[in-house]
Amino acid sequence: MKKIRNFCIIAHIDHGKSTLADRMLLNTRTITDRDFKDQVLDNMDLERERGITIKSHAIQMEYEYKGEIYILNLIDTPGHVDFSYEVSRSIAACEGALLIVDAAQGIEAQTISNLYLALEHDLVIIPVLNKMDLPSAMPEEVTEYIVDLIGCSEDDVIPASGKTGMGVNNILKAIVDRIPPPTGDPKAPLQALIFDSIYNPFRGVIAYFRVFNGKLSTGDHVKFMNTGREYYADEVGVLKIKQFPRDNIAAGDVGYIISGIKDAREVKVGDTITHIKNPTNKAVKGFENVKPMVFAGVYPVDTDDFEELRACMEKLILNDASLTYEPETSAALGFGFRCGFLGMLHMEIIQERLEREFQITVITTVPNVSYKAYTKKEDTIIVNNPSDIPSPNELDYIEEPYIYAQIITKSEYIGPVMSLCLEKRGIVKNQVYLTTDRVELTFEMPLAEIVFDFYDKLKTISRGYASFDYSPSGYKTSNLVKLDILLNSEPVDALSALVHKDNAYNFGKKICEKLRSLIPRQQFDIAIQAGVGSKIIARETVKALRKDVTAKCYGGDITRKRKLLEKQKKGKKRMRQVGNVEIPQSAFMAVLQMDK
Repeated sequence: MKKIRNFCIIAHIDHGKSTLADRMLLNTRTITDRDFKDQVLDNMDLERERGITIKSHAIQMEYEYKGEIYILNLIDTPGHVDFSYEVSRSIAACEGALLIVDAAQGIEAQTISNLYLALEHDLVIIPVLNKMDLPSAMPEEVTEYIVDLIGCSEDDVIPASGKTGMGVNNILKAIVDRIPPPTGDPKAPLQALIFDSIYNPFRGVIAYFRVFNGKLSTGDHVKFMNTGREYYADEVGVLKIKQFPRDNIAAGDVGYIISGIKDAREVKVGDTITHIKNPTNKAVKGFENVKPMVFAGVYPVDTDDFEELRACMEKLILNDASLTYEPETSAALGFGFRCGFLGMLHMEIIQERLEREFQITVITTVPNVSYKAYTKKEDTIIVNNPSDIPSPNELDYIEEPYIYAQIITKSEYIGPVMSLCLEKRGIVKNQVYLTTDRVELTFEMPLAEIVFDFYDKLKTISRGYASFDYSPSGYKTSNLVKLDILLNSEPVDALSALVHKDNAYNFGKKICEKLRSLIPRQQFDIAIQAGVGSKIIARETVKALRKDVTAKCYGGDITRKRKLLEKQKKGKKRMRQVGNVEIPQSAFMAVLQMDK
C-alpha cells in the first residue's frame, strides 16, 4: 500500500486537463506511441468532437522513482458545471488532486467550486500551471492568485505544458512525494466503494470500485449492501488502457468487478461491496444523492418505440447516475419519460447519446425546473411538469428554486454582465476584485432564468471571458403563472410553461410568432394562441393553403367565380372543424432559441 497513490484532476473546461493526462500516460509508458491518439481517456466520439470530458475515467499507471515502482491510479474528471456530480464521485475515491490552471486565462469559477469540494474531503492539492508554452501566458500573476487561494508557497506551483511535455516528470514526482498513500487494513472485512459502472452487452454490468479495507479475490461470494443483492465475483482486475484481470485486489487499490449482472438497476453508484462470510457492519460514506436541476419530457418520435426507449434509459443510467427518469403521458405526444438533468448541456448530451449510441430519435419538450405549489388546504405539491400545477381556485402560492451564481470576468465586462443578470431577475450579493482586471460577481437569481440561454448570452457579451458556476440556495415565493399554448383552441401540454407574470405577455407573443414560422401551412387556418387561465394574451394565424379554383374561368360573369369561391369557403370551414395540426420537432425546441 505504501507504493500506491490515488489522485484525480480538477480543472475548468478547456484548461488542458485531457492533454496533460495523455502526457502522463506516455511518460509512464502506460500507452505506446503507436497506440496513442489525442484525448486518449475520452472514448466517446461526442467527447472528441466537442473537446470536453463527459464521463470520469479511471486508469492505472506504473512510475519508476528512485529505483522503486509506484502505482498511480488516476481518476479523470469532467470540467463543465453540468457534470459536477462526476467530480464529487471521483474526489470521494482519492487522497490527492492536481489543480490545473491555464496560465493564459487564470482561475475560473468552476475550478474554485471543485477545489472547495476537494478541500472538504481533506485532499492534498498539487497546483499545476498549464499551457506555459503560450505567448499570452501570465505565470507571475496566475501563480500569485493560486498562492492566495490555497495558501501554498510559490515553489509548490509546478509550471507545465501538456502540448510540449514540459514539467510532466515534475508532476509525477510531486504525486509520489506529496500525496499520502491510502490507509486501510487488508486483513479487515471487505469494504469497497463503487464509483462508476459501464454496461457490456456480452458480460453484463462492470462496476468500478475503490477498496478501503480488506481484499477482493476472483470467485469470492460478495454482497452489495445498498441493494442487498448477492453475487459471485467471476473476474476482478485493474484498469489500464484495457482491463487486466488479477487474482485479488487489496485495500487502497482501484479495480473492476464482473459478476454477470444483467439488470442495470442492481448496481448503484456509491454502494458498498462486502463479503458474505465476513461482512463489514459499516457501509462506506457514499456519494450525495444527485439533485436534478432541469426537467424535460423525452418522447419517442414513434409511439411504438416506448419500450425500446425505456431499455435505452436503463443502460444510460449505468454510465450516468445523475440522470433520473419516470414514465409520463402527454395528450400531444403519447407515452414518454419525464427526465431530470443537471443542466442544459447535460440534456443536450443525453439526447445526442440516445440518437448515436442507441439509434433512437426522440422529441424533447420545453425544459423547466422543479417548483413547490402550496394549496389552500395547506398541501405541498412538487411540480416537475407545468401540467401538474393545481387549478387557480385551489392554488395558494408557488415557490421557485433560487441559486447563488458566481461569475468571474474581466472588469471591462462588469456593466453588460450586471445588466444581463438584473434582466434575469437577479440580485447582486457581492463583488470582489481578484486581481486588478478580474472580478468575481455573486448574484442570487431564479434557476428558471438560467435554464434557457443564459450561458450563451454570458459568453457572447463577455467575448468568452466570463466563467460561470452556481449552487442551490433554496426556494422563494414567486409570482408565477402557467402559460398555455393552444392550437385551434386545443391546449398543447408539451409546450406549456411556468413563467413570471411580468414576462408572460412577451414570452407568449414570442412563442406564437416562432410557431407561426415553423408550423407548415395546412388546408385550413391554424390559430396559435397563448393564454393565462381563461385569458388569451397573444395570437398568430397560419393562413390556409388555397387552391386557385377560379383558374378555369376565363371571362364570363363574376357570379361564376363567386360561386366557386363560396363553395371553397364552405369546404374550408368544415375542414377547420375536424383538422388536426402536425407540429414539427423543431417547434418544441424553438422555445430554447427564443432570441436567436
